[in-house]
Amino acid sequence: MISLTSPINPIGGFSAIGGLSDRGVGLGGLNGLGGMLGPSGPQAPEGPNADFAGMLAKGIENVQASQAKAADLAVQVADGRLADPAQYTMASTEAALGLQLTMAIRNKAVEAFQEIMRMQA
Repeated sequence: MISLTSPINPIGGFSAIGGLSDRGVGLGGLNGLGGMLGPSGPQAPEGPNADFAGMLAKGIENVQASQAKAADLAVQVADGRLADPAQYTMASTEAALGLQLTMAIRNKAVEAFQEIMRMQA
C-alpha cells in the first residue's frame, strides 16, 4: 500500500492497480490475461514471462488495495470521522489513476496480441 506521505514514483503508480473486483469496478476485461486472476485473486504464473506476469499481478493487488483504501476513506468522510477530506481526494485520485493505467496496459496487450494474430494470418 502506498503511503500518502511518501513521494509518488511514476513507476510506482503501476502498483496502484488492485482493488477493482469487489468495489463495484469489474475486472472482466482482465480475466483474459492468461489466468493470472484465479478464484483467490491474482496469481503469478511460472515460466519465461514470470517476471512481467508477477509484476502485473502485484500491480493489480496494489490497485485493489488503493481502491479499498479510497472506499474506506469515503465512508469516513461520509460519517464525519475523517478530519482532512483531502486524504480521501488523494486516495481516490490515486485509485482512479491506477485503474486508468491498468486499462491502458490491458488495451496495449490486446492490441499486441491482435497484431501478432494478423501477422500469422
